[in-house]
Amino acid sequence: MFFVRFWGVRGSIPCPGRDTVIFGGNTTCLEIRADERLIVIDLGTGAKPLADYIMANDAKKGSLDIDVFISHTHWDHIMGFPMFAPVFIPGAKLRIRGPVSYNDETLATIIGNQLSYRYWPVRHSELSAKIEYEELKETTIDLGGGLQVKTKYLNHPILCLGYRFEYQGKSIATAFDHEPYRNLFPTDPKDPSYDEEAAIDGEAAVKEENEKILNFYKGADILVHDTQYSAKEHKEHLGWGHSSYDYAMLAAGQTGVKKLVFFHHDPNYTDKKLESIEEQCKNDAKGKSFEIIMAREGLKIEA
Repeated sequence: MFFVRFWGVRGSIPCPGRDTVIFGGNTTCLEIRADERLIVIDLGTGAKPLADYIMANDAKKGSLDIDVFISHTHWDHIMGFPMFAPVFIPGAKLRIRGPVSYNDETLATIIGNQLSYRYWPVRHSELSAKIEYEELKETTIDLGGGLQVKTKYLNHPILCLGYRFEYQGKSIATAFDHEPYRNLFPTDPKDPSYDEEAAIDGEAAVKEENEKILNFYKGADILVHDTQYSAKEHKEHLGWGHSSYDYAMLAAGQTGVKKLVFFHHDPNYTDKKLESIEEQCKNDAKGKSFEIIMAREGLKIEA
């Protein structure tokens, strides 16, 4: 048994309401199961319903043991931590791993400071679970039992990691938040700031970094990819650290991905708009080697 289940699929901010019932309005939170192993990716507001499920099911079977991987520490990816019920349970063990951009702040400080009296009625020091924090860079971690995770830096305004979990010959990869690399040096000789050497070096660096990303996706059974924007919207938001549907489909086609999951939906996208995008993209992908799936809360996909 190796699958991913979605508990929060939005980016930026929660967006509950009558126009987001079908796909959901919670921010990012995924559950991965590798047989009895429980993994959580990101602790957005989707962590609350996931915690409810864990308490109603896993907690009855014995002590909780959970691996949590944070893609990055922007608030929409960690704001559900204070409502993640396992942290209040004596005997529960949580290992929280993720990247940190600022040397003067630890992962424990960034996440734990949400639990201070100025924001929340319970302090981090009052939690009953045993919580360990580990700051990650690009690496490979053997989680035991044949489960391995590889990390890859993505292109976002702060340090952000993609994760690739491999288990029994299957793989589930995540890439959010990510924007394709582009050359920041002018390439037009008529530009007053044009420098031929910088332009050439910039193109080479961009090609190399984008190829590293594609290698990270290569052959994944499931790729959960940031698709916050349309191609037009992406051009209007360059540098914000997000991708388009077009890029995700192009990358999946180039790397032999089997199932491409659109994820990190813009909070302004209604159910009607997401359904329309899904239909259009599936039509565009006819004859391609990968299946397109629009992430929605409660969706479970087996690798």
